[in-house]
Amino acid sequence: MEQLRFDGRVAVVTGAGGGLGKAYALLLGSRGAKVVVNDLGSARDGVGKSNFADAVVKEIKDKGGDAVADYNSVVEGEKIIKTALDTYGRVDILINNAGILRDRSFPKISEQDWDLVNAVHLKGAFKTTQAAWETFKKQKFGRVVMTSSNAGLMGNFGQSNYSAAKMGLVGLASTLAIEGAKYNIKVNTIVPTAASRLTEDILPPDMFQAMKPELIAPVVAYMVHDSFEDNGIIIDSTLGFAHKAHLVRSKGTPLRNKPSDPVTIESVKEKWSDVVNMSSAKRIDKITEVTLDLVQGLQEFEDRSKLDSQNPSHWSTASYNSKDLVCYALGVGASVVNPSDLKFLYESHEDFTALPTFFILMGMCMDSPVVNNAMPKGKHADFTNILHGEQYVEFLDEFPGTEGQFTTRNYVVDLLDKGSSAVAIVNSEVYQDKQLVVRTQQHIFVVGQGGFNGPRNSDKAIGVLPAPKRNPDAVVEQKTAEDQAALYRLSGDLNPLHIDPSVATASGHPRPILHGLASLGFSARHVLAKFAGNDPKNVKAIKARFAKPVLPGQTLVTEMWLEGKRVHFQTKVKETGNIVIAGAYVDMKSVVQAGPVAAQSTQSSEALKSDSIFLKVQEEIKANPDKAKSVGAIFLYKITRNGKLVKQWTMNLKSDIGVYEGEPKTGKADTTLTVSDDDFVEIASGQLSPQNAFLKGKIKISGNLMLAQKLGPLLKTGSKL
Repeated sequence: MEQLRFDGRVAVVTGAGGGLGKAYALLLGSRGAKVVVNDLGSARDGVGKSNFADAVVKEIKDKGGDAVADYNSVVEGEKIIKTALDTYGRVDILINNAGILRDRSFPKISEQDWDLVNAVHLKGAFKTTQAAWETFKKQKFGRVVMTSSNAGLMGNFGQSNYSAAKMGLVGLASTLAIEGAKYNIKVNTIVPTAASRLTEDILPPDMFQAMKPELIAPVVAYMVHDSFEDNGIIIDSTLGFAHKAHLVRSKGTPLRNKPSDPVTIESVKEKWSDVVNMSSAKRIDKITEVTLDLVQGLQEFEDRSKLDSQNPSHWSTASYNSKDLVCYALGVGASVVNPSDLKFLYESHEDFTALPTFFILMGMCMDSPVVNNAMPKGKHADFTNILHGEQYVEFLDEFPGTEGQFTTRNYVVDLLDKGSSAVAIVNSEVYQDKQLVVRTQQHIFVVGQGGFNGPRNSDKAIGVLPAPKRNPDAVVEQKTAEDQAALYRLSGDLNPLHIDPSVATASGHPRPILHGLASLGFSARHVLAKFAGNDPKNVKAIKARFAKPVLPGQTLVTEMWLEGKRVHFQTKVKETGNIVIAGAYVDMKSVVQAGPVAAQSTQSSEALKSDSIFLKVQEEIKANPDKAKSVGAIFLYKITRNGKLVKQWTMNLKSDIGVYEGEPKTGKADTTLTVSDDDFVEIASGQLSPQNAFLKGKIKISGNLMLAQKLGPLLKTGSKL
């Protein structure tokens, strides 16, 4: 790798007489930078002076570098910058490293101790940076590093003054990063933990020796190099490790049930667990995004309240990714033994996709309070007395992608009295990016809770349909594994009935039973293979009734009848002849009785970040056609967003040299690469290596894999925008 140099650059390092500052100064000096070595030469409490800076300057010069000492206080930062300008005529890099400690427990801190620590750390960084700022702006270049601490990010006993100053530096850096961006001034923060004068009698001796400043210096040196692209970030580094740190914000929750309700102390307490729930936390990069997030949250709250006024609802949020899809597919019997199943099991498969029944999980209400809340007075519903009776799922828009986040609304539309038991009909609406994408309906039997003089039937129920009275058009048999229930429960249904022998025995079963939805997943796969070309996008809706339980290890027999675009099916257990799924059907968008379905394009004309890279590559190819011809292949890029195909680009470097949107106009692709818009930009800019992207499943390659390696130089050119 080419050595990163600082020739022609002038760097100011404060607190550079020892420890971290010295390591920074020596490293920059050895790589060609002219260095202003600033240090008062005081002890860690700021008292006393020595000639530490002169010794560092001498060491730099002895090794052929150029440096000058400066003994001004950072509180008079303009004098330090003046030293750089008077000596070298410019300043390019500023590392605010100077610091002192005056540790006391909070009640014992004097005002002087507070002021001195904040003056050196926070005011010193302000004064020195402000003095260099106009020079940075005029020359359209500047690199600044603020030095914070884990005590600032997380607090530390006895360091309230130091912690306050260090967190203040994070805020200072964040604002300066915004103000300096258009002038190519990048301001970032380092959180170092290293052996220095500040830590020499705090750290254990062995740890003190291990925490060499030289292990952190390369991190900071890279952060002030011309090629460094990040701005406004926090990097935590020690012991040869580096981590990015940033603040995140929980999804939050309304503190009242509807807009007309007041916010009370009691309502805050009731909602507090949702307030502090970080499972859906996200990073907000700009303060304007906070306002936008609040406005969107208020609108969402009002929209939900309108829906809830019609039916009391329970809202939930869930995310999924390729790992969830693969785990589910294994749980419903997909196997690498069947080549056609690989698209459900291998995240790097060109046509990797979800099984349609996976999205039933997003609408599950078994752990939702809506059923119990809908029960009449004196009746109850919980895990001990509910059974899954029927299931419906309908796809309303494009088939969901291979990763994403859903928001689900569950609500009871009717409660039926079947005599000994009640049946709650629960509708679920599954939203993605505020778009309703999936509807489900569950019939939940509540055993022993009938007899409340309710209706026996409902016009809101989506009914099952009897199978045709003729021989089935197709039959598929598949034996379930002895561990099938144990595997399926990893997809979220952790009811002990499916794993715990004692619970199964108490429920009247010889051993743990298979989930009804697992049996449905098997059957839906069989229908998919026989009548949908194994393409989930052909499925419009599925309905089924769970008639009897299945024991893991038994063989499922799916019998299917095709009538128009509807496939009726029922599922039996081969060993007993019992019908376990009855009155079921799958409604198709299109019927394919043999052979695989060609991948459906969902081309979009929307602008993507990757477009500019393809256009830049196109310019490079026009300017250097011989370089393109030397590759001699046709590449098809499938660009995705949220797991969905949104655009395709062809890079023809063979017969009809050029780059254009869409599939190849002549010939066929030698190599097809499927990658998200964001990941492609990271690969092209060098932030993500193609090898790591492939191994992590971020890029999927089919066809001639080796040809893809020839694209590196072209993409590197395309990233220089």
